[in-house]
Amino acid sequence: MCYQSSSHSLSCFSSNKSATLYDLYNQQVPYEQAWAWQKQLVENVCASDANFPSSSSPAGAAILLQHDPVYTLGAGATEEHLGFNPETPPYPLFRTERGGEVTYHGPGQLVMYPILNLKLFQADLHWYLRSLEEVVIKALGEVSGLRGERINGLTGVWVNGKKVAAIGVRATRWVSYHGLALNVTADLSPFKDIVPCGIIDREVTSVVELLVDQGLEEDPYANRHDLMDIYSGKEFRRQLLQEYRYGLLSASEEVFGLEWKTVWEGKEALARLERTDRLELI
Repeated sequence: MCYQSSSHSLSCFSSNKSATLYDLYNQQVPYEQAWAWQKQLVENVCASDANFPSSSSPAGAAILLQHDPVYTLGAGATEEHLGFNPETPPYPLFRTERGGEVTYHGPGQLVMYPILNLKLFQADLHWYLRSLEEVVIKALGEVSGLRGERINGLTGVWVNGKKVAAIGVRATRWVSYHGLALNVTADLSPFKDIVPCGIIDREVTSVVELLVDQGLEEDPYANRHDLMDIYSGKEFRRQLLQEYRYGLLSASEEVFGLEWKTVWEGKEALARLERTDRLELI
């Protein structure tokens, strides 16, 4: 399928690629554990690419999850964007290989780590970053009717000038890892201790906060406190995370022209990810 969004034109792909999904969207996973899984999957995709003709290589895999509270720094990130002593951080702090500055991950934020053989798509990291943005933009529109936007010169997705999704990636032999983080029901207070992504003049937001703003615009008699009470309910938040799980998976299939052919969920996904020497690619 082929379409355009904003001023960026994305290439068209037919749905002839398949990938494996490890679906832990409703579980909180320690960052270093998910990091190790990604590295093993990268090795597996690289090995698969060497063993198959490019046309028959598996496209790769993805992990969808939430994290325990954690701060991460990009490879070249500066510590001046930390509002705390890096020796005594309020949450674990890791320096990673991805691009970008500091960000926060935590409960209520859906994190998607695609480990894809970009040679089967486009061996172009700028294209890949724009494609991940497109996944988020489509999910926001389809699930909540929110208009996600890009900002020229910056990476990520914004709504009404506030950043709702952060994106940072790395590639080894054109196999991607790291990925995107969408604030759905996340507590945003930990972002106050950092300069998110090194951008001083841009606020961070969540889908829940955007829905409250949307409700206030649509109903002049609405009250922010009352709307927050509604959107803070455990069942509402559980359902919203579930809807965005579907939204991200559906949008990624459309944008990348692939099918999540094999989906491992919950305990089965954990069991397979923990058998690092036997991680499967379809």
